[in-house]
Amino acid sequence: MRQTIVFGFMLAAALPAAAGGLSATETRWLRGAAPVLADAEARGLPLDIVVQPQPTTGLAPLALGFVDGRCKFVLSMRANPEAEATLERLPPGREDAALELMAAHELAHCERHVQGAWHGRPPGADAAANPERGEEAWADLAGLAWIQARRPADYAALHAWLVAERQRERVPGGAHDTLDWVDAAGAGLGDGAPAAAAAALWARVSASAR
Repeated sequence: MRQTIVFGFMLAAALPAAAGGLSATETRWLRGAAPVLADAEARGLPLDIVVQPQPTTGLAPLALGFVDGRCKFVLSMRANPEAEATLERLPPGREDAALELMAAHELAHCERHVQGAWHGRPPGADAAANPERGEEAWADLAGLAWIQARRPADYAALHAWLVAERQRERVPGGAHDTLDWVDAAGAGLGDGAPAAAAAALWARVSASAR
């Protein structure tokens, strides 16, 4: 990672006052992600918000890094057409919900790193399976769990949007080929706490996914 601007958690809460150094696109993404970031702060996750000020064409607009025991919520949006293209693909009227889902996906990666579980597999999973794919599948389900818990009326629309995104970029067997897991969550994650239901579904699908 090259030159960065690093903010603490309070950026999301005090965004109007802090937004002078941010682009309109960065501000939009952070405002959408704010509920997820506030929840992470309340849970004590070691998280920094990182804004890359140099051109970042070709990078994912939003990503999660882990450096020296801290998670880095990285925005790579300057001179990056995919940042605006992603916003344009968000489901109309549910843009904030989609941004929350994406942020929850990244924070799920953070939790896995903090817990020392990165690349760990659920019981019964194929030992030869791509561990990156397993992590992306878990993060997708964690994002859906956030929506089911916080925005249940938006779940069906957000699930359909996530399916379309995974179909659009699918490389069979690749890290983001998570359709087996996402498809299985089409009717919701099941009864009980969404996070626990997501974990059970992740384990069940991982036992047969190849």
